[in-house]
Amino acid sequence: MKRKLAAAIVIAGMMVSVSACGGDDGDDSGKNAGPDSFKGQTLTVWAMDGSTPDQWVKDVTAAFEKKTGAKLKFETQKWDGIQQKITTALSESTPPDVLEVGNTQTPAYAVTGGLADLSDLKKEIGADWTPSVSQSSVYDGKQYAAPWYFANRVVIYNKKIWAKAGIKDTPKTRDEFFKDLETIGKKTDAEPIYLPGQNWYFFDGLTIGQGADLVKKDGEKYVSNLGDPKVAKAMEIYKKYASYSKAPKDKDEATPQQAEVFAKGKTGAFIGMGWEAGTAVTANKAIEKDLGYFTIPGESADKPEGVFLGGSNLAVAEGSKKQALAKEFLKIALSDQYEGELAKLNGVIPNKQSLETNLKGNAVAEAAAPGAAVGGTTPLIPEWGAVENNPNPIKSYMTAVLNGKSPADAAKQVEGEINKRLAQQN
Repeated sequence: MKRKLAAAIVIAGMMVSVSACGGDDGDDSGKNAGPDSFKGQTLTVWAMDGSTPDQWVKDVTAAFEKKTGAKLKFETQKWDGIQQKITTALSESTPPDVLEVGNTQTPAYAVTGGLADLSDLKKEIGADWTPSVSQSSVYDGKQYAAPWYFANRVVIYNKKIWAKAGIKDTPKTRDEFFKDLETIGKKTDAEPIYLPGQNWYFFDGLTIGQGADLVKKDGEKYVSNLGDPKVAKAMEIYKKYASYSKAPKDKDEATPQQAEVFAKGKTGAFIGMGWEAGTAVTANKAIEKDLGYFTIPGESADKPEGVFLGGSNLAVAEGSKKQALAKEFLKIALSDQYEGELAKLNGVIPNKQSLETNLKGNAVAEAAAPGAAVGGTTPLIPEWGAVENNPNPIKSYMTAVLNGKSPADAAKQVEGEINKRLAQQN
């Protein structure tokens, strides 16, 4: 998910984040802190490249400085190597004050003791945060960050091909979607959907939709839960989708880039992030007029398919001497006004459903928003990161099932490796 947001076409899922050191211009204990106590201080915020539009920064800075009397300094960070940079910064005596952290990475930072407990902030401003996006901010029952912005996958389709197949509306249920794909296969020469065998994050969304957990507790440790019948059901759904595709069973969506395959104009649809529509247009400008988007449909019309929610949280360093001032920044940045502004400018899912009205007019974002309420993430445990390291054993599981193995047998093949990775020391 390490992708740069592109306004108006994007909803990319991002995974990392940061914040920066405040200077040496004093500290605050957070007790009885008022605007006068912040004068002369500077709060530095690390934000990832693409996360903070210029107008948003300008507006938030003005509001912050007016309210607190302190100065606000944003420092833009690059994706490459950011996790190690954050880990190192949090271990130092003068860590960043506020950090943008990837939502699935939050537990790994929290378990080290590097993040401040923001439970008091949650009570004050987070009562109506969407539960599915807020859960990644919580570790061991405490609120170690605040949900900021998110993105998820949608169906990106070729309206010209669908019209050629005689399909007049987008599907509202999974079975309707399958029927439409079948119709495209019969009535056109297009590939109904491009779905490579290892689109792991789409599969993760399907497991979320089935209410499945990829890990389970075995005593004091976590072990694989890939053999769960609910996971098997998710994989069978994936296999059904893949039956309408000619994509390789042993590759992921980046090999080749699925958006570039779609750009050739011979594919009915693919499941991807909003920014991938931009990739398709870059590859073939002519495809732009044929682009359409809809929410990935679930089993019933009243509930979309589960989706993986990638995105970022905002956290405060436990070692920061300016925690009270940092919380004042969070109150402003996460307020309805500026959270809504960020959603509108960057086309990302905000942390409250009530703010999704800011996405109106952004076709990709409007398609993504309904899935956010029923979305989720990979397991929110520090040990999980090692599981996804290449070669990802879950991708191997997926390919095995698509090549004919039963989900149960395919799970047995890789669970030893998953358990080994879950047992690694962090």
